Amino acid sequence: MRRVVITGMGAITPLGNNVETFWKNLTAGQSGASQITHFDATKFKTRFACEVKGFEVDKYLDRKEARKTDPVTHYAIAAVDEALKSSNLLASEVDRNEVGIIWGSGIGGMNTFEEQMIEFGKGDGSPRFNPFFIPKTLIDATSGLLAIRYGFRGINYTAVSACATSNTVIMDAFNYIRWGKADVMIAGGSEASITMGGIGGFNAMKALSTRNDDSQSASRPYDANRDGFVMGEGAGAFVLESLEHAQLRGAKIYAEIIGAGMSADAYHLTATHPDGLGVRLALNRALKDAGIRCDEVDYINTHATSTPDGDLNELKAIQSVFGVHVQKMNISATKSMTGHLLGAAGAVEGIACVNALQNDLVPPTINVSQLDPGVPEGFNLTLGKAVKRKVDIAMSNTFGFGGHNAIVLFKKFSC
Repeated sequence: MRRVVITGMGAITPLGNNVETFWKNLTAGQSGASQITHFDATKFKTRFACEVKGFEVDKYLDRKEARKTDPVTHYAIAAVDEALKSSNLLASEVDRNEVGIIWGSGIGGMNTFEEQMIEFGKGDGSPRFNPFFIPKTLIDATSGLLAIRYGFRGINYTAVSACATSNTVIMDAFNYIRWGKADVMIAGGSEASITMGGIGGFNAMKALSTRNDDSQSASRPYDANRDGFVMGEGAGAFVLESLEHAQLRGAKIYAEIIGAGMSADAYHLTATHPDGLGVRLALNRALKDAGIRCDEVDYINTHATSTPDGDLNELKAIQSVFGVHVQKMNISATKSMTGHLLGAAGAVEGIACVNALQNDLVPPTINVSQLDPGVPEGFNLTLGKAVKRKVDIAMSNTFGFGGHNAIVLFKKFSC
């Protein structure tokens, strides 16, 4: 099978609206949490989130086109624009008939759906809806619109596996290229769910932190006093190519994808398996797919959302697979800074992994003031500050409601 490399990346995140700013703030241990501005959250149990800040859609779309699309698509377009520029793909003599796009979102156009229902509720019951209501809310609209924007006529679809979505997308694109069914794929995910329904719905599940008086430290994976995740939003995008295709056009190569694994917990709709059974399967499948030993992994960006059970169950699974090697590798939970980007989480955290490889620098886990006594001994959770160390292989873990587990392995590129 062919080798698959990353030649472009783009990011819209709560820590910055490009890859460089995102990485700078991530390694500085900056929190992206603040009071919600997208709507009046005064009466909500949770009144804060990790919002994208200073985003100007008119840099990417004219006003008319922007009104036809949901913010989930706006973020995607911005991230893909950056990824394509960093890859220099559009300046190359690439056959656009052969460039594919796989995009993901856990929820899709939630802003649009909510706004239209509120407007309908204010009326007299007459069915007056925006003609773009359906296209704006369809989860697969983004991949289609991206293809239209750039004229890419290759493989095109959307994948959904809740919070494992982006890694599912990356895995699919990776497979198409190494199987010889595509030379170039755009892959990533976006989410824009900081809405009344998004916050209210997760509040009703008691999944969100309610640390309203201390929002900057509310996302605290592994802390004994964690009380739920912090909602995030944004997008992450990759340009993936076969090694031969990238070398032929002289592209800069950021990293290589060497393996991926998926599994199902087959246990509960929203809770992780208490023994990490499904996660263990996905970890072992990813390692087997990459053809590497567990002691070759230097860094794991864990899913760790800051929920009482989920954080520990993931560590149990890692310990069962990696054994004593947990003492020699670094782990960090970057959701402590970005919040949880749901379907976009894997793409943004994948960008963090690639930057860790390029810079031999592991971003920190922040906000842990009292380590949960249930954390197994021996783990290096990179608490408080980024750590300089050699990083040749990095792993990105993502898990979603429904028991979906998706894991991707990145490697520092060498010929």
